[in-house]
Amino acid sequence: MSDRVALVTGAARGQGAAIVRRLSADGFRVAACDVRADELAAGVAELADDGVLAVELDVTSAEQWAAALTTVADRFGPVTALVNNAGVLHRASLADETAAGFENSWRVNCLGPFLGTQAALAHLRQVDGAAIVNTCSTGAMRPFPNHAAYGSSKWALRGLTQITAAELAPLGIRVNAVFPGPIATPMLDDATQGRLAATFGRLGQPMEVADAVAYLVSDHASFITGTELVVDGGQCLRIG
Repeated sequence: MSDRVALVTGAARGQGAAIVRRLSADGFRVAACDVRADELAAGVAELADDGVLAVELDVTSAEQWAAALTTVADRFGPVTALVNNAGVLHRASLADETAAGFENSWRVNCLGPFLGTQAALAHLRQVDGAAIVNTCSTGAMRPFPNHAAYGSSKWALRGLTQITAAELAPLGIRVNAVFPGPIATPMLDDATQGRLAATFGRLGQPMEVADAVAYLVSDHASFITGTELVVDGGQCLRIG
């Protein structure tokens, strides 16, 4: 059995599901976590892999994080890689934004990774080669109109990643982030996907983000921390 154990949030679909498949193929035992319990269970069942465990998890709940990590430890041992991938995309103009919509984006996109990192520290401290990867966004590199809630929460996650990397470096825990651009996932509706594909030639595929995550949690990135790996097909280069 592998001693590499990954916990991946937002794993029911899109990038998260691809990350689970990629890390499993790389020899990790993987806890696939999501609040969409039925969809998650169905996806994990399709994999027919004893090394992948479905765990229901609301990333905004400290209690559920604690329970999830206990479940994973009982099944696989301590987590060696944490992938904070869960996120919500919420668009609204400043005039139409609501306090509830704004706060929910921050709770999932920034509070969730903070709670996960805090909860996983006891695991990560006791293993060699421990790594955390946070899924940010090109929305945390350039300002997009009508993205006040989403964009600001991802900018905050970008800062949290850097601070966490600096604080945990002396412990040998690496912390990096991926910044996906336009990726073909259910997060983007068909009209948005069509518009972005026309602009950029094609959309990125979830496995292309998963490949970046797999690199950052691997021994090949053993001397890399605090890095921001952009996976956007040149999106940021086209913005003036």
